[in-house]
Amino acid sequence: MKTKERIFVLKLKYKKLMLLALSFVIAYFLFSGRDIFLFRYLLTSFDYAVTFIVGVFFAYGLTAAPATAILLILAKEQNIFLATLVGGLGALVGDLLIFNFIRFSLMDEIELISKEKIFFDIGQRLPTFFKRYLVPVLSGFIIASPLPDEIGVALLATSTNISQKLFFLISFTLNALGIFFILTIGANL
Repeated sequence: MKTKERIFVLKLKYKKLMLLALSFVIAYFLFSGRDIFLFRYLLTSFDYAVTFIVGVFFAYGLTAAPATAILLILAKEQNIFLATLVGGLGALVGDLLIFNFIRFSLMDEIELISKEKIFFDIGQRLPTFFKRYLVPVLSGFIIASPLPDEIGVALLATSTNISQKLFFLISFTLNALGIFFILTIGANL
């Protein structure tokens, strides 16, 4: 197989991973470009509306890296505490879309797949302590970090003891902490 054919096959076979890699490349160019004055000007001219939108994108795996890069850029231009609140609200909106989609659209299929032998056996062997405490802690770590929130939100959405109000609080708090951390780094660069 020729090199061009191999690259084409990789593109077709691993589309999502290629998109994720592309998002990292975009984030690199957003942050490392020496002539980012025009880009910075465009970002700051829309003030905190951009921070809200970036917060929404911070919640999704494919857009988390560019969103993080933009937050690093905005950190020098905005009040970190206000930007944390606005970005946290944006991330909450993004997470709510995921949470509601999983909780209300996929739950019937999740319940069906949980009855499959392999998943049923795994569920039976996991200690209650793990299911009750460690899964939410792992979910919280994922949500607070620039890792794809989809995984953490899915874990919380499938948990029957997490209400939507509790999810609001968890998602906003953890995303706001993650955004605050990124903005603090950006302000000190």
